[in-house]
Amino acid sequence: MKLRSLLFVPADRPDRFEKAINSSADAIILDMEDSVVPSHKQEARIAVSEFLKTPKPKPIFVRINPLTTQWAAQDLSCLLPFPPAGIILPKAEGAQSILTLIKLLNGVVIPIIPITTETPTAVFELGTYREVSEYLLGLTWGAEDLPASIGASTSRNEDGSYTPPYEMLRSMSLFSAHAADVAAIDTVYVDIKNQDGLAAYAARSRRDGFSGMMAIHPSQTDIINQAFTPTDTEIKQAQSIVDAFKSDPDAGALQINGKMVDAPHLVQAKKVLARLKN
Repeated sequence: MKLRSLLFVPADRPDRFEKAINSSADAIILDMEDSVVPSHKQEARIAVSEFLKTPKPKPIFVRINPLTTQWAAQDLSCLLPFPPAGIILPKAEGAQSILTLIKLLNGVVIPIIPITTETPTAVFELGTYREVSEYLLGLTWGAEDLPASIGASTSRNEDGSYTPPYEMLRSMSLFSAHAADVAAIDTVYVDIKNQDGLAAYAARSRRDGFSGMMAIHPSQTDIINQAFTPTDTEIKQAQSIVDAFKSDPDAGALQINGKMVDAPHLVQAKKVLARLKN
């Protein structure tokens, strides 16, 4: 499943569902949590349930409400008859949250992408996701809820970059995903009109080891997709490395175009080429 860009859509706005489907996003996230006020929760469930009844041309994920809320069980009951491609689990607190959700699914298999950094407790459970990796499709993180939880005024510097505590969380979520051998999905870029800023952030995300990113507006998905798609030059370089080691499998290191390459470069090259198949 290709998951370069995952576009959020408010679950109580079914008028936007088809527009999202027709966007360039690789996947859609119908959001029943933050973008839906309590008085519209049931309306959102009905809209999501109706939408999931018919097959769609791209994966549909649903962000349910946190497991600790009164709404989570009701959210799940509307999903079970026609399961989505996956569940986005907010306020996740490690492996135990995943196991709790699995029990609530009553045997229905739905892959899970937890949002891993939204509570103080969650931070100390990041290393446990590899224990439940069989249930996971990926991991992502967020920088909006935790500041409110701990009394911080913001998670960002004046230039929009993250302050040190949240840069740390971003890195920890990245490594947690790779430790669990699942997709590492970066959080949203909130400045919708700043396309240059988004392009720079998405490029940095891919450079750092993320495989995709969430989006909050259709105008962001083309930029995100481009950032997470290998260029022709990258593909050519990766293929040359793979071919060189295939021709000389006993070599520990080789020289290609005047540069030394070894086992880590081969691993990286294979991952670049694997992106073309996903």
